[in-house]
Amino acid sequence: MNRITAADYHDIVRVSDPDLSPDSERVAFVHTTPTDDAEEATIYVASIGGGDPRRFTIADGVDSQPRWSPDGDRLAFVSTRGGDDRQQLWILPTDGGEAQRVTQIVGGVSDLEWSPDGSRLCFIQRVTADDRETGRDLAVDPAYESEAPDPRVIDRTIYRAGTEYFDGKRSHVYVLDVEAALERELSGSNGGFEGGGEGEVEGEKKKEGEEDGDPVENEALERLTDGDRDYTAPMWGDERTVYYASKLGDDPDDSVTHEIDAHDVESDAVESVTQTTGWATQLAATDDGRVAYAYTPEEKMTMRQTEIRVHDRSSGEQTTPTDPLDRTLDSDTEFEWGPEEESLYFATPDEGSVVVWSVPGDASEEPTRVYGDGVTVEGFSVGEDAIAYVQSEWDHPGDVFVSTRGGHEATRLSRVNDEYLSDRAVREPEEVGYESDGESLQGWVLAPPDFDPNERYPLVVEIHGGPHAQWTTSGTMWHEFQTLAARGYVVFWANPRGSTGYGESHATAIECDWGGVTLTDVLAGVDAVCDREYVDETNQFVTGGSFGGFMTAWTVGNTDRFRAAVSQRGVYDLTGFYGSTDAFKLVEGDFGATPWEDPELLWEQSPVAHVPAVETPTLVMHSDRDYRTPANTAELFYLGLKKHGVETRLVRYPREGHELSRSGEPGHVVDRLERIVRWFDGYSDHHEAAPALERERDDGLSASDGDGGEHSDSNDE
Repeated sequence: MNRITAADYHDIVRVSDPDLSPDSERVAFVHTTPTDDAEEATIYVASIGGGDPRRFTIADGVDSQPRWSPDGDRLAFVSTRGGDDRQQLWILPTDGGEAQRVTQIVGGVSDLEWSPDGSRLCFIQRVTADDRETGRDLAVDPAYESEAPDPRVIDRTIYRAGTEYFDGKRSHVYVLDVEAALERELSGSNGGFEGGGEGEVEGEKKKEGEEDGDPVENEALERLTDGDRDYTAPMWGDERTVYYASKLGDDPDDSVTHEIDAHDVESDAVESVTQTTGWATQLAATDDGRVAYAYTPEEKMTMRQTEIRVHDRSSGEQTTPTDPLDRTLDSDTEFEWGPEEESLYFATPDEGSVVVWSVPGDASEEPTRVYGDGVTVEGFSVGEDAIAYVQSEWDHPGDVFVSTRGGHEATRLSRVNDEYLSDRAVREPEEVGYESDGESLQGWVLAPPDFDPNERYPLVVEIHGGPHAQWTTSGTMWHEFQTLAARGYVVFWANPRGSTGYGESHATAIECDWGGVTLTDVLAGVDAVCDREYVDETNQFVTGGSFGGFMTAWTVGNTDRFRAAVSQRGVYDLTGFYGSTDAFKLVEGDFGATPWEDPELLWEQSPVAHVPAVETPTLVMHSDRDYRTPANTAELFYLGLKKHGVETRLVRYPREGHELSRSGEPGHVVDRLERIVRWFDGYSDHHEAAPALERERDDGLSASDGDGGEHSDSNDE
């Protein structure tokens, strides 16, 4: 059997975003394959009755968000095909035929949703006020390129996120008349401003008296919202009502209060339904006026559990059906009503799994676990007679499954990585229970493929991000854990206090003390693992990303037990992080402080404050366009290590953001993992390798091509 390597990332297919057809006979999903410098994502459809899934869309651009029409005759999806990197909306007849593009807009399409009668689609588009005034949000020349401001003048509190500056863009809600849009496409009236200059759409002449620059008319597409606010989470109730949310307050960027509105698309009347609080919100509505929404208590919000509340517009009553369950909603998985609109289905982290629950919307019964023990559910879709899931497990990185509505008779519909896995040695992790400060904690140990209990192996400790997240035996870390084990390391990971999936008191235990409590719990687990004779306790290594990067840096500043460390996309100075991130509420919520109210606390709780104590060789890795944990604090940490004589190196990845390890350019994903392995190998007694600082910069890096490698001067801006 071959061992898994970092470069295997190019061979691993990912599946996501399942959508079950109305008759529960087929599941559409996104099938993503890494290429050399990008990813190919197409829509596949699997039959519940069996047989191999088949590709439903052509391999041109990146496809996403497959959504069946209510009658199942059409499949809407979003794509960048045709050389336009803006996501446009396409509709494909499911009985055969070619997909038709039904938008050509400047801001792209997201949050796609069919109306109950199948006549309309609603979605979100991010556009500027000028885009709205000139009609570029309704139709635009495919060749149109918006220019970045020069200089960039910033008035907002939060002015960038992901990998982009907002540059005046706001999220607004749009409704598309499907038949009118298809007619425009067939008549050639949906091609942008080609040949006519600004203000004239191909096949659609300006009206008498209109001047160049006047707003474009597109009777198929209507914007429901306007103004200098962001509108999110559009969702249909009945066929004429769209619900959406927006933040309230004098400065919405600094607010956690969301207003939920009901918009009548026939009369254009808007009614305020209710308000909620939270980091973000999700919505799910019924045709009789019940709206389910995410709710997190405002006090210490970042540590609290997110619940589902249901507001009944006819009675004004509100229920919190998830209240009896001491678990938080999974932030990556949307909840939804079942077909009868009586019960809600939702996912939560749960002791190292991500599981699906159901609960009556009127809270007449407690939540019931439906599906997911021992697996990571990464998306689900509820149909008349079945539920479709994407799930990963210890022995595969993800496939499509289907079960009955009660979670029984689960069937695997895809095996997208069977050929790859057929000759790879994959080890099953062993669950480890241990104690720390009187608390029972859960972790896992993964041994090398050719494990011999009479041999001794070096240990790699992985610390998860968040901090309020959890790790499982699968999910996005499957490839990294298996790669490290295949290189001859025993790998240990755990869910220390602060993690989700174990109740609210477990998550709030790190209040005002990220580093101390977490390190106590992690080292208690490391001690338990090192009691095993096959673990060489003199050869320990540590790594992690995001909060795991924070903890890696904190660890080397508070103990010298690790031979080497790799800190990835971390937070190293809480004050610098507070002033540069879109997630400054995390500092306010978890520490109850700002840099002006308690600068000493934030300094003492920052890894950079402990740099003088660091002796561990530490590799620092960061992305140039990471606007969640911006690079400024990584630069400070790296400079501190250099000034104090620590063996270190800073690796920065151009074009990448905070999601590098999960969805970055394939070459960068591989390069990152190979550098981690190479850094550890150089300080391991079990590997005949010189330290990375003594080797040629590209030595042993199969993915490195000199573009974006160590100390690269390349700049994509």
